Amino acid sequence: MITPTLLVNMLDIKVDDPIAFTFFTGYMAMLAASIFFFAERGVVEGKWKLSMLVSALITGIAAVHYYYMRDYYLATHSTPTALRYIDWTLTVPLMCVEFYLLTKAAGAKIGLLWKLIFASVFMLVTGYIGEAFSYGNGMHSIIWGSLSTLGYIYIVYTAWFGEVAKLAQASGDVAVIKGIRSLGWFVLVGWAIYPIGYMCMPGNFLNTIFGMQPSSVDLFYNIADAINKIGFGLVVYGIAVSGKSAAAVHETMPTAPSRTTVPA
Repeated sequence: MITPTLLVNMLDIKVDDPIAFTFFTGYMAMLAASIFFFAERGVVEGKWKLSMLVSALITGIAAVHYYYMRDYYLATHSTPTALRYIDWTLTVPLMCVEFYLLTKAAGAKIGLLWKLIFASVFMLVTGYIGEAFSYGNGMHSIIWGSLSTLGYIYIVYTAWFGEVAKLAQASGDVAVIKGIRSLGWFVLVGWAIYPIGYMCMPGNFLNTIFGMQPSSVDLFYNIADAINKIGFGLVVYGIAVSGKSAAAVHETMPTAPSRTTVPA
């Protein structure tokens, strides 16, 4: 039996604790987004169903991890680094999979998929080493953070100027071209939020120069996760709906009457 005291302890969120607030908000937002993407998967065209499924998996996996991370944070008031990187190791490669799925019709090869996955895993593994094992050593986190940035730069380049961007243009599909550009903005700007949190660790730039505390890490990470993971899915959904809407308009447009030859 759950006593009232236990329930109060479980749900005790301080009004001046924005990190706890974003953990709970992030959990509910991810869960709601996952349900939405799963539901909408049934109404989009067949070629977009797998992309919608991946979007639902991204937010669904994140929701499960946020459920545990919020409890971990409330119990310890420390950063759930291991849980965070387990989540990212699953969801970030899936976000890269979306680039492949959206450009597959334009000729994207399986090699592109594996290069994106490798770059994302490399980015995460090196970032985890820099964050989880720094022990306050700023140089350690800087070195591994710089290595992690190489993977990030590769993904940004591929999305904006490399194979993904070229395939999107080759597709001739306006919705896909705009969608890939939108995903590119998420990678360029949205993913840039994570290094801000990373640099709040002891010995890093924002910590030593501006005095930002490591506790700020979770605030930046939670905001970035909500923006990027849900945003990715909404872009994919927008592409799927645009394609369906264009097809519907084409089918309902009246056809011009055929000219008949009048005998002289």
